[in-house]
Amino acid sequence: MTTFSLPSGLRIIHSPSDSAVVYCGYAINAGSRHEQCGEEGLAHFCEHMTFKGTTKRTSLQVINALERVGGEMNAYTAKEETVYYAAVLKQHLARAVELLTDIVFHSTYPQQEIEKEKEVVCDEIDSYRDSPADLIYDDFENMIFSATDNPSNTSTSALGHNVLGTKESVRTFTTADCLRFTQREYRPERMVFYVYGGNDGIIPQIVKQIEKALATGNISKLSDNTPCVNDNISKQSDNTPNSYHQAHVMLGTAITTDIERWRMPLYIINNVLGGPAMNSRFNLSLRERRGLVYTVESLMTTYSDALLWSVYFGSDKSDSARCIRLIKGELQRLRKRPLTNAALAAAKRQLKGQIALASENRESYAIDMAKQYLHRGTLRSNDVLFQRIDAVTADEIHQLLNTILTEENLCMMKY
Repeated sequence: MTTFSLPSGLRIIHSPSDSAVVYCGYAINAGSRHEQCGEEGLAHFCEHMTFKGTTKRTSLQVINALERVGGEMNAYTAKEETVYYAAVLKQHLARAVELLTDIVFHSTYPQQEIEKEKEVVCDEIDSYRDSPADLIYDDFENMIFSATDNPSNTSTSALGHNVLGTKESVRTFTTADCLRFTQREYRPERMVFYVYGGNDGIIPQIVKQIEKALATGNISKLSDNTPCVNDNISKQSDNTPNSYHQAHVMLGTAITTDIERWRMPLYIINNVLGGPAMNSRFNLSLRERRGLVYTVESLMTTYSDALLWSVYFGSDKSDSARCIRLIKGELQRLRKRPLTNAALAAAKRQLKGQIALASENRESYAIDMAKQYLHRGTLRSNDVLFQRIDAVTADEIHQLLNTILTEENLCMMKY
């Protein structure tokens, strides 16, 4: 893997492959946690609007630039980053690099397009709120990070508010708002441009294209940014629990200190408890043995300064209390009877196999590669990750269960 830094601060990473398809894009350290008070939802809205025209392209020209050669371009916004990404045949890489650079640095955010996109995003918000199995994740984070906030650290509470914002906030956005946010946050020093595919000789070409675009762009100095601390975050959705046929339940906790100490032990035990495999303990207990749920899963979410661990399930309302007891029972069983060395070795083997299989999804692998370099400054390597997994001991997992994943530390939300 090759890395390169431009004088502007933009970092470029390239991982070669023999595929005919190349994956590339900008990963930007600008998500919903970087919104200031009154800007809730603006990071996501700017992502939508970035496709609506630049100083030299109309929105239709942006759409057609890659699609006419069979390529694809898309984007997403999360709590800590916005990613613009493309997939093209390797002979069209230069076209993709130029287009992505154009929309990231030269979008104009025309007001007439903003007025149309407001309703699109409002429909997206309504659609999201009609899905309690999705909505509860955001509401749970609101609750968790509000609870873990303290006066000396406002950053984790900024993780709480919803990426989409509210319909009320979205309907206030203007061209000036989008330009203010992107000029403040879409900074070269806050970005990584990544390429997965092609050979090592393509880096000079990429550097030349990007330097040319940056030289002609209107990139102002980075301004100070204080994350928004919303003291009025709703801990429940606008829907009442009675509006759903099922009970939707989440339990979990956040880790905001000693993150590196707990990262790998949590990664392993999360997979044991409620990972994607059918033999996860929660799935065996709630679904396979008792038929109480269709879905039960645990999730480890990694932020730059926090880890979030949560368990979600949906069940008949009459069964929810029993499901909660079973989940807590599995945790208590592991506290009383730690994983044996043989069980831990099996868990590590399963996790490493899942990672290797997931790496075959080249687009996801490329984006994960960029995110890791953006937030941690390290290059993705399955071999290094496997070494870190292998280094975790049963005692470290037992300490995690008895000091962090304790019953008194678990918060719960129920629809």
